[in-house]
Amino acid sequence: MSGILGLRRWLPHPWLSAWLGALWLLLVSSLSVGHVLMATFLALVIPAVSRMFWPEVIDAIRNRKAYRLLLVFLWDLLVANMVVAGRIVSFWRPLRPAWIVIPLDLRNATAITVLANMITLTPGTVSSKLTADRLELLVHVLHTDDPEGEINTIKQRYERPLEEIFE
Repeated sequence: MSGILGLRRWLPHPWLSAWLGALWLLLVSSLSVGHVLMATFLALVIPAVSRMFWPEVIDAIRNRKAYRLLLVFLWDLLVANMVVAGRIVSFWRPLRPAWIVIPLDLRNATAITVLANMITLTPGTVSSKLTADRLELLVHVLHTDDPEGEINTIKQRYERPLEEIFE
């Protein structure tokens, strides 16, 4: 058992380490020895240094809800990229940007952070401000004809699953 605990000291978040290493290699588009060493260094150091900022560990490996949310999010990223690209190409169609306020049911700080990041990572939306009481999230939407529909979509597709994952 001490071997596993020793491994957790070096790899507190093994999946994060794997993703960081792979992401570095994808960003530099190279498998040279130097880049592989740098990817390994980043994959070991970043999770170890940021360990104190992780208030809880979600066992995403065994959590099917997390996998489902990841698939929904990846699909939404693909669709949003296409929609934003279409909006850019069709410059003659005016955009209808909007600020929307999302009332939050989430209370877990980590879940709120994940939600805000998911919104910001999705092209066409940016999380702007979380109220001090953590009850509302201000989001800028690049184009919408239905602000209430945008709020409902975010709540159903992201917030509800995050509530279940972080319950």
